[in-house]
Amino acid sequence: MTDFSDRVEQVSISGIREVFEAAGEDAINLGIGQPDFPTPEHARQAAVEAIEDGQADAYTSNKGTLDLREAISAKHDRDNDFSVPPENLIATAGGSEALHLALEAHVDLAEEVVYPDPGFVSYEALTRIAGGDPKPVALREDLTLDPAAVEEAITDETAAFIVNSPANPTGAVQSEEDMKEFARIADEHDVLCISDEVYEHIVFEGDHHSPMSYAESDNVVVVNACSKTYSMTGWRLGWVAASERRIERMLRVHQYVQACASAPAQFAAEAALSGPQDCVDEMVAAFEERRDVLLDGFADMGLDCPTPQGAFYAMPKVPEGWTDEVLDRGVVVVPGEAFGDHGEGYARISYATDMEQIEKALDVMREATNAVRQ
Repeated sequence: MTDFSDRVEQVSISGIREVFEAAGEDAINLGIGQPDFPTPEHARQAAVEAIEDGQADAYTSNKGTLDLREAISAKHDRDNDFSVPPENLIATAGGSEALHLALEAHVDLAEEVVYPDPGFVSYEALTRIAGGDPKPVALREDLTLDPAAVEEAITDETAAFIVNSPANPTGAVQSEEDMKEFARIADEHDVLCISDEVYEHIVFEGDHHSPMSYAESDNVVVVNACSKTYSMTGWRLGWVAASERRIERMLRVHQYVQACASAPAQFAAEAALSGPQDCVDEMVAAFEERRDVLLDGFADMGLDCPTPQGAFYAMPKVPEGWTDEVLDRGVVVVPGEAFGDHGEGYARISYATDMEQIEKALDVMREATNAVRQ
């Protein structure tokens, strides 16, 4: 008999956290995936008023307040090419819980989950926690996920595949043609597509598309959150959207692991989704400006970096020893292998920090690049 479950023993501490702990307090942090903007004032105020009025003192419905779910439903009608009624939504403790629910409800022991590599660190870990078998798929040269590679990876043991656009850690945005193909794969192979759309509004070129817009079956589950769009990472408010039968199964898990999302956060999220969206446009414009400065800097250093079309990450190819050299000089970046074996030779750079810090970091990166090339 062992002290711990085999599932947990297979999961390690995130490589991102390890980098943070190794950095000094005065380091320039280009590793964290958190917008450096405040939560919109109208969202904050809605939570304050709910607390002061006593509306946030008690459990809400397991699925979340009806007002919030109606706001999420209206958001999909407004921003996306699909509709989801309020009863087919669950408010969750961030996008992380939404992803956890999708995997727990649909993956049996030893069933495969196909996901992008490099990809968000939770995909492999939460697959293992669900008892599934992680099956990474290498990205294209431009760091997008190839539908043909996903289809080739699917077997009779595959329960689900994960699509993430705009993507963490790459900043890549999948084309509409790709999303149509992912929907077709889900339909024809009768396999679940989990679409992680947490960064959907942070797009610089092109448009965000969801496989749910094109699927003919109910084999698509959408995971989303207020965390990135409204700079609400600490509020821990996300949601999962799916068909009635899939929501009912995910609710069985949610009611025991969470009961309901934080009540004050639900009031804040409702206001964020329903209120003015100028704050989002301003944030995206700032991210795009920072991205362009970073890309110019990488080009000056001779570092090849596919142009990120969304999110707030860049993933340049870097020389051996570059990440350690940069970290030793006081700039936090995350080695690409933290996001999967195919991330080796890359580094993830977050530009969710102000321009002054980015320009200082670029000076350090230039020094580090020259040092490792000598």
